[in-house]
Amino acid sequence: MRIYAIGDIHGQLDMLKAAHARIEADKARVGDTDARVIHLGDYVDRGPDSAGVIQYLMDGIAAGKPWRTIRGNHDRMFTRFVRHGIAHDDHIKSGKSWLHPALGGPDTLASYGVEAVDGEFELAHMRAAKAVPEAHLEFIEKAPLTYAWGNYLFVHAGIRPRVPVEHQTEDDLIWIREGWLDYHGFLPYTVVHGHTALDVPTHFGHRIDIDSGAGYGRPMTAMVIENGVEEVVTETGRAPLFHAKPA
Repeated sequence: MRIYAIGDIHGQLDMLKAAHARIEADKARVGDTDARVIHLGDYVDRGPDSAGVIQYLMDGIAAGKPWRTIRGNHDRMFTRFVRHGIAHDDHIKSGKSWLHPALGGPDTLASYGVEAVDGEFELAHMRAAKAVPEAHLEFIEKAPLTYAWGNYLFVHAGIRPRVPVEHQTEDDLIWIREGWLDYHGFLPYTVVHGHTALDVPTHFGHRIDIDSGAGYGRPMTAMVIENGVEEVVTETGRAPLFHAKPA
């Protein structure tokens, strides 16, 4: 009957726990402890405790919580660096490496006790490979790219319009903006996504963006969908989503 979703987390463990507390209070109010909670990715980077976020999610799922996780672009940058020392991604048009402070890689590694400096890739990779638990890497790498529920599709960044889900590329699902954010045509489902930070979670008709900028210190969004109605879960109850004006 209902499902919950949490936008981009970016190492903000306290915000994540608070979002779950709001959801648990809403679940208690409606008497549905089994409703699933979908996390839309970007568990790492920028915030102070990426390692804690991953462990918290792992522990909750291991304890039987009805939580699901989807992989984001920052999560892939993290695992690629730790596994292979890959510091750059072609989707970063500025050319900044994952170890640039703007992307947040150093914050993630610091949460594992690793000091990293942009440009010192080999040293940082060596230290990270020793410090990051294998279980954390596997948790991210095994996370799916999409989650379907009824007429809704949950994904980190978005989709390539007019391409069936089974033919979507990983790069599009975790990185897409161009050709997606400006698309106003028909979709066979409502897409719930993050990746593009907004001041407030916003309903655009065919898509709902719930990345409200937790990676930049802004609030983290928790949303509920019940009987086709999408709302924000706040400390005082449910509130309507902001609806963008039609293009």
